[in-house]
Amino acid sequence: MLRTGVLACLALVSGFLQAGVAAEPEVGQFLQGRFAKESGVTPPEKWSATENVLWKTDVPGLAWSSPIVSGGRVYLTTCISTGKDLEPRKGLYIEDLDANKYPKPKDPHEWKVLCLDLSSGKKIWEATAHTAIPPKPHHIKNTLASETPATDGERVYAYFGNVGLFVYDMDGKPLWQKMFPPQETQYAWGTSISPILHEDRVYIVNDNDEKSYFVALDKKTGEEVLRVEREGEKTNYATPFIWKNDQRTELVTSGVGWSRSYDLEGNLLWKLKGKSILAIPTPFEHEGLLYLIAGHVLWGENPMYAIKPGASGDITPVEPATSNEYVAWSALKTGPYHPTPIIEGGVLHVLYDRGFMAAFDPKTGEEIYPRKRIPNGRAFTSSPVAFGGKLFCLNEDGVTFAIKAGGDFELLHSNPLAEDDMGMATPVIVGDKLLIRTSARIYCIAPTSVAGK
Repeated sequence: MLRTGVLACLALVSGFLQAGVAAEPEVGQFLQGRFAKESGVTPPEKWSATENVLWKTDVPGLAWSSPIVSGGRVYLTTCISTGKDLEPRKGLYIEDLDANKYPKPKDPHEWKVLCLDLSSGKKIWEATAHTAIPPKPHHIKNTLASETPATDGERVYAYFGNVGLFVYDMDGKPLWQKMFPPQETQYAWGTSISPILHEDRVYIVNDNDEKSYFVALDKKTGEEVLRVEREGEKTNYATPFIWKNDQRTELVTSGVGWSRSYDLEGNLLWKLKGKSILAIPTPFEHEGLLYLIAGHVLWGENPMYAIKPGASGDITPVEPATSNEYVAWSALKTGPYHPTPIIEGGVLHVLYDRGFMAAFDPKTGEEIYPRKRIPNGRAFTSSPVAFGGKLFCLNEDGVTFAIKAGGDFELLHSNPLAEDDMGMATPVIVGDKLLIRTSARIYCIAPTSVAGK
């Protein structure tokens, strides 16, 4: 998610896909579940650490990965130190920019996958994927388990950057694993690009400061079926996006050097020159347009682009133009740092790390309302979710702010959790339940009629 406040940290909290398959709601990919299904069944709009809580389960270790759900079970990852690690911190602090100055990890860590019952929060199984001294440091605001796992309903894919991909059946039986050599990242900030599934493949993007690439693995065997070198690309944190449009299916990657789109055989379709020093938010699609976003709170440009299907070659607008044949619109000063924007009620809402929100027309990029401060919002790293015509924005203090979706900014109320609930992972909607993962535990928020049973 970073979802965070130094130069980098995670992308773990950016994502856009809509949840829900078949009769039972499922959330099996990176940050699916940002929207309620159209059935009208939604989680409650108000909660606390005790109100409308169906269950809450303490989670050992530390991770900013979001939970995923399949078959009435919740799957999540964590990393547990056998010694004492630096405590995570909130906010933006430039004095801790370079993680290389931290003491190097000396104690073994355990990378784990947990499975909980969705109705009760009780642990069904736990698997230790790997035990070792971490091969690389990470920023104090990142974790060693910031990548959200994925599932196709038959297997769980748990990826830990600079370690490997570990695959289990739904009952926790190890099926296969693939180790990845550790790579240096910018200022040793660490990793957080989540794996994504499409058809018979699992895709891993590894953007780092040594040699960036992406691979496609056979999801049943782990055999490498495709490897593409990402020439000139450096450390990024944006999880890729599979864009199925009316012309083709594309693998879209956001980057500092270039945002690039590939066909499923790894051939470059188009590219767009990067204009930010970091790429964290995840690309997403809405009504035929692809949205690419990047930015930082202090340095560089903060671009947002809306891309039309069928693009080819270098589609970067030639300044001062903000659009061209394939770019519907662009704006260079409006993108957020960590949170992925969200479109709800026909409006593109942008949540900014320092506690502001702005709104734009998703078809034209025209500003609907300028940045509005969220009272007492402070710092945000996770991405907003939406249901019931409202946006729900979890801040780093574990407080979720309910904001009216649409063309007028209005803060409706706030939902605090416990004092030790630091919030960096994006919440997930599953039918009438909302899963909120914090630094200390995971909550299942449900209507009182359900929570009271």
